[in-house]
Amino acid sequence: MAFNHLPAGVHDALAPLSVTPVTHSVPMAKNHRSDRTPTDPASRPAPGAVLDRLASGPSRASRITHTEHLPPREGRHAVWPDRIRAEVVSAVQAAGIEHPWAHQARAAEHALDGESVVVATGTASGKSLAYLVPVFSTLLEGSEAPNGRGATTLYLAPTKALAADQCRSVNELSHPLGNSVRPAVYDGDTPFEEREWIRQYANYVLTNPDMLHRGILPSHPRWSSFLKALKYVVIDECHTYRGVFGSHVAQVLRRLRRLCARYGASPVFLLASATAAEPSMAARRLTGVPVLEVADDASPRGELVFALWEPPLTELHGEKGAPVRRTATAEAADLLTDLTVQGVRSVAFVRSRRGAELISVISKERLGEVDRSLARRVAAYRGGYLPEERRALEQALHSGELLGLAATNALELGIDISGLDAVVIAGYPGTRASLWQQAGRAGRSGQGALAVLVARDDPLDTFLVHHPEALFDQPVESTVLDPDNPYVLAPHLCAAAAELPLTDEDLALFGPASEGLLPQLEAAKLLRRRTRAWHWTRRERAADLTDIRGEGGRPVQVVETGTGRLLGTVDAGAAHSTVHEGAVHLHQGRTYLVRSLDLEDSVALVEEAAPPYSTVARDTTSISVLETDVEIPWGDGRLCYGSVEVTNQVVSFLRRRLITGEVLGETRLDLPPRTLRTRAVWWTVTEDQLDRARINPEILGGSLHAAEHASIGLLPLFATCDRWDIGGVSIPLHPDTLLPTVFVYDGHPGGAGFAERAFHTARTWLTATRQAIASCECDAGCPSCIQSPKCGNGNDPLHKRGAVRLLTVLLEGAPEEKEGDPGEDAPGEKEGDPGEGAPGEEETADRAPGRPTRAPAEPSEAPPSP
Repeated sequence: MAFNHLPAGVHDALAPLSVTPVTHSVPMAKNHRSDRTPTDPASRPAPGAVLDRLASGPSRASRITHTEHLPPREGRHAVWPDRIRAEVVSAVQAAGIEHPWAHQARAAEHALDGESVVVATGTASGKSLAYLVPVFSTLLEGSEAPNGRGATTLYLAPTKALAADQCRSVNELSHPLGNSVRPAVYDGDTPFEEREWIRQYANYVLTNPDMLHRGILPSHPRWSSFLKALKYVVIDECHTYRGVFGSHVAQVLRRLRRLCARYGASPVFLLASATAAEPSMAARRLTGVPVLEVADDASPRGELVFALWEPPLTELHGEKGAPVRRTATAEAADLLTDLTVQGVRSVAFVRSRRGAELISVISKERLGEVDRSLARRVAAYRGGYLPEERRALEQALHSGELLGLAATNALELGIDISGLDAVVIAGYPGTRASLWQQAGRAGRSGQGALAVLVARDDPLDTFLVHHPEALFDQPVESTVLDPDNPYVLAPHLCAAAAELPLTDEDLALFGPASEGLLPQLEAAKLLRRRTRAWHWTRRERAADLTDIRGEGGRPVQVVETGTGRLLGTVDAGAAHSTVHEGAVHLHQGRTYLVRSLDLEDSVALVEEAAPPYSTVARDTTSISVLETDVEIPWGDGRLCYGSVEVTNQVVSFLRRRLITGEVLGETRLDLPPRTLRTRAVWWTVTEDQLDRARINPEILGGSLHAAEHASIGLLPLFATCDRWDIGGVSIPLHPDTLLPTVFVYDGHPGGAGFAERAFHTARTWLTATRQAIASCECDAGCPSCIQSPKCGNGNDPLHKRGAVRLLTVLLEGAPEEKEGDPGEDAPGEKEGDPGEGAPGEEETADRAPGRPTRAPAEPSEAPPSP
């Protein structure tokens, strides 16, 4: 079912509200859990000394391009509000926390006043305690009601792992309160025999948005006593709800508010976020209610040494003879190995599941050569593992049994892994907010910590390690989303109607685009108007119309052929590019070859093997303009934003030698094409502009292609997207524009706001793109500026100098951008690296792989829920 893209809705214009509590400064003091493993800062190596050992030797030392020293910071204490129950204050003090930090007390005051609030402070600043104290106090009062449950709280986390970790913390902190606080995790792993007890008796239910969408809201009559007493909704790590996922969660929360109102409840929203720009505005877009912000971090912080690390050039040559740098994966594996040998507790963050497995495998092999016992103290952690595997790894990390962990962003969120000394970040994670979130995993007990960002061989990472001011002197990004995306809104209107018939009075809750969608839903025979309400008409569950993580279909099960054992799952949209026939699949340090992919039954059959290579899929992409929403002159050319249709097909895969990345061969594939209707930004140039840039027909395709590659690489610096979330196409003569055209598009149905963000920041974005190409030391182009290892055209044609001249002329006519946040009204965000396709001689494409139905080919590491 397709919907016409409707105009973006009216966006939030609420200015941040300021509330200032009375606090006082005190010397640096501890505010941490006393029941955690004690840490003695004096016994830990200083972060500078750890870095010196890592960089020992001339070849290593030259890899550090910049070192940033963040000095320690003293904390500012306050007192808990008088309305907090004395028993709760005593329980907190029993955990070793004598006084709250100023931001904790301020957030608690808002919560008790019935005001929704977002706490946007740094990692390990005690955000959890800021909402737990008022929640515990309210639950304690509710436990004195005749039915023993006069108040309830719903806690939402983006991942199962975080919810499980928080449940452990809540149990420990509330232990002195007896049965007054009854926490329970309710997710896809919860045994069915426990679920009825949770619905009837738990008063602090921890879940994820997926379970709320598919499990709780559709079954709301069974949750009626819980919803009737709902006082607080806690939304942890709310900065992760952005782009399409965040837009879905925003509509799930509106459905929750609607049902609560029907049961007579109006819960207060308590949100916790990493430091973000305009957190109150982002929180209001997410929840639909006014939200105050507490962003003045009063917690102490130990010293942080942050190093930018560029891997060296190798003797290898890539496509077109370009120099090749050592991979960030191999470099991070070396660093994790060295840190483990030193006894430094560390996590290496890597962007992909495969990368996490590779780093773990390489580190284990090298540690085994030093000391066999050390090899057992390193592991991988990623989404797609079975629940029992995840729990075992989390416990090993808590206990200190593991010294080193190679992890995806599944471990980036607020899981308590205190006691770490160092963090290695293999490749820029996509946003400054995420970078600081990962770096903050170390030093969580107040001691000094080391963070190392290892650059990948691509334009964005290379730009950042040589322009540290872009990381350390710039504020974190705004988190934006678009709940009015019709591909997001339509299925939630159906789900809401299935929960309770949808009335005209309800439409304001779901946004201005909802009224225009209802006739289309009726025409599709999904809803029917009866008297004054819209009703769901089908037998199947309306909540199953959409996967809120944008995964678009049943996950593909990865099954071992010899045993029939289920190894894990792969998102449906990623299957074409990751578990195609012949693909190398890694799981728990073991290597498998995919023997067959059955798309109809969603099963990939694999067998264990040890190939000396990895595999990378390649595809073809074509694009057509459906509607131009906005068009502005850029000199003689045009900058446009609107709706497009992208047709994508995975056609082959490369085999690349491990560690070096050398291409060993290419194999054709026969997979069906997929179509995506989405949003794009595109720019055109005229003959006169080409003449001024000295671009003749022979180098036009290469110049456009090079500019396209680099612009996709740099966009994550300006739109908080993942490069796996965006794609691009460059065409010397596009049939819809009749001009040379470069497109950059969202890899999600209906769009995610990334292209719109690019449109609003186009001058700054393309200026940085030009600078990144021009400043690269290579002669004719390399992976650090204009080449992409996934280019379906084999990085041909590319013309580095032509791209610089073309962008120079294009930018001469660029209008000035407005003051303030240029993307304030843009509805989406997230970060990353597209794959590329080869639609034909005249067209080059950098696609968002597997995107007709799903965003990242390497998915965001939030384990699938129910």
